[in-house]
Amino acid sequence: MTDPALQPGTVLLLTRAASPQFYRPVTLRLIRVLDRPTYDGWLWVEGYQLNPRGDAIDKRELFVRREGLRVVHAAPQPVVRRPLAGQRR
Repeated sequence: MTDPALQPGTVLLLTRAASPQFYRPVTLRLIRVLDRPTYDGWLWVEGYQLNPRGDAIDKRELFVRREGLRVVHAAPQPVVRRPLAGQRR
């Protein structure tokens, strides 16, 4: 994955700018960008479609225009935890 904005966990809003198939906007929590041959500026993404409450309702693979993707929430940053004194990892 070359684009840092497209990390697993990123929430995207897909509209007609991403593809004509999204006449109704779709919110997607990204799992990964798929490594499939495609046209320049387009890509395949895999993710969970979210309902208005943010719950995953369907797993989807979608063909989208890179420039049409809108990031709603960036992927959460991993938390590095240090062991407490006397604890082993």
